[in-house]
Amino acid sequence: SVIKTKWIFKNKKDENSLVIRNKARLVAVGYSQQEGIDYDDTFAPVAQIEAIRLFLAYAAHKDFTVFQMDVKTAFLNEILKEEVYVG
Repeated sequence: SVIKTKWIFKNKKDENSLVIRNKARLVAVGYSQQEGIDYDDTFAPVAQIEAIRLFLAYAAHKDFTVFQMDVKTAFLNEILKEEVYVG
């Protein structure tokens, strides 16, 4: 599948509103799903609120220590199993 890209440009200004630096980023545009393909593998990595409440109630009942952490990057750094072309 081909992933389309787009350049995003932004000017960085100083306190006098003078442009001191031009910033450019290359970002992926849209998504690469096709109708009838890949829809079974699509999911949102978010827990339901009922599951979170049940987990916290059980942890409190058993006097467990619960830690919170951010794992957003785990979904961004997955090893790809298929070839992807950037166009």
